[in-house]
Amino acid sequence: MKVTIVPRGTAALGYAQYTPKEQYLYNTDQLNDQICMTLGGRASEDIFFGKISTGAQNDLQQITRTAHAMVTVYGMNEKVGNVSFYDPQQENAFTKPYSDDTAKLIDYEVRHLIDAAYDRTKKLLIDKKEEVEKLANALLEKEVLFQSDVEALIGKRPYEEKKVIAAEEVAPVEETSHAIPPATSTTEQENSATESNA
Repeated sequence: MKVTIVPRGTAALGYAQYTPKEQYLYNTDQLNDQICMTLGGRASEDIFFGKISTGAQNDLQQITRTAHAMVTVYGMNEKVGNVSFYDPQQENAFTKPYSDDTAKLIDYEVRHLIDAAYDRTKKLLIDKKEEVEKLANALLEKEVLFQSDVEALIGKRPYEEKKVIAAEEVAPVEETSHAIPPATSTTEQENSATESNA
């Protein structure tokens, strides 16, 4: 991990860089945590300065994409349900495969998901205000902090990092055959019912 306040280009006035992980599947909690993490800058402005700036534009685009995908692509919303409206063949088309009522529901659920994450992020930052101030002061002094610096200032994470399990570490699963009867057609079912009644 690397955190810096040194501007990068014209848009980013600072950034946090994390070591990339080889991870292809994410659960709901992980995506919600990502949204909260990405909202940290906007929430910090609100808490510490009492006003917000245009600095969070890219962050807001990212969280909106993630929240929208959770609701419309990954089936991670109870009200919209286990459906995916993603169709790679329709990517450049201006049609939507759902009604106006569903579109309103999607808009509401995406907004609700982001609002809940923002409230959670603000609460966490308020609870950890002293630690945030320590990090901010250290960044003003050094401009760049690495994971070891962060741990020296505020301690290690309260939970261990999840590790990817290698294939050889996983115990082999015994194969059991479960015979599944072949599906019978409605006509066959009706014929057998008629024969048994006769």
